[in-house]
Amino acid sequence: MQKSPADCTSMEDIRAEIDRLDKALMALFAERWAYIGRAAEIKKPIGLKADIPARVDEVRRNARSNAEAVGIDPDFYEDLWAQLIRHSIAREEVELGETTE
Repeated sequence: MQKSPADCTSMEDIRAEIDRLDKALMALFAERWAYIGRAAEIKKPIGLKADIPARVDEVRRNARSNAEAVGIDPDFYEDLWAQLIRHSIAREEVELGETTE
């Protein structure tokens, strides 16, 4: 049963909730990853590159503002998203034939 942080009375409760959230985050990352694959499929026939700097900037700004909106460190989450973006671009580059690795 899901508990709020205030309802947790032991470290076991805390750990169970963190593990639950980590599992949910991985499911969301997997869903996001599927969209990255689909983006490459759509980009290929219309000649779009994997790395579109304006979109990269937009996604980083979104990460920053989303973090600010929920009261977590915007610098950290913008940096985390920058790594996520690099990983996504690398996948698209392979799928689009822009690189071989």
